[in-house]
Formats: sequence, C-alpha cells, structure tokens
Amino acid sequence: MNKPHPTLTPQELAIMKIVWQLEKATVRDVYEAQREHRDVAYTTVMTMMKILEEKKFLKKTQVDRAYEYRPAKPAQQVVGAMVRDFLDRVFDGAAGPLLVHLAKDAKLSKSDKDAMRRLMEEMEE
Repeated sequence: MNKPHPTLTPQELAIMKIVWQLEKATVRDVYEAQREHRDVAYTTVMTMMKILEEKKFLKKTQVDRAYEYRPAKPAQQVVGAMVRDFLDRVFDGAAGPLLVHLAKDAKLSKSDKDAMRRLMEEMEE
C-alpha cells in the first residue's frame, strides 16, 4: 500500500484541527463545530472523516451507537510533514528562501520578527 500523502486538503485540515482541539469527537461534534464557520452537510463531514481514517490520520472506536474519532498522529507531526512537503515542492527543499520570503512579508508583526531573530541567534550559538 502506498504511503499516505502528508498534505491534507483544506477541508481535511479543518476537520483535523477540530479533532486535535477536542481530542476525541464524533461526526456530530465536528459537524456542529464546522457549522459555526460555514455551511456544510453532515454527510460531507462523515465522508471526510472516513477518508481521514482510511488515510490513517484518524482512528475510531465505537461508543454506544456512534463512532468516536481520535487523532492517529499529533498535530505537530502532521503540520511538520506538510511544511516539509511544501518546502520540497515550492523551494526544492531549501528552507532559506522560505525564511527570506517570510522575513520580507509585511504581515509579520514586530514580535514575530523579533522571535525569528532570537531563534536565529540561538541557532548560531
């Protein structure tokens, strides 16, 4: 079987963020959380969660008459794999050009830039 692709679709990532936050969730829990931000069908959420289980991002157990889903991987691991995939695809695996791009981005706050500067100084020590 092929290794699952590390990048999640925007819909899959939105679902994973909810499950990571709740730590365990039913389809109904995720559906209700998503409805606060956008109109979505219950069956769509159910299908997406089934896909995430097949991709090994979620694992489920039966509780009473419903399935309870838990993250199969921690958020940091999944996000890290997505960042590495992005670096490979967009910057040919080189982090430097991404950091330069981020440093020049006008949307970075002064505290973000200060944090980046401190991190770079710590790495040089």
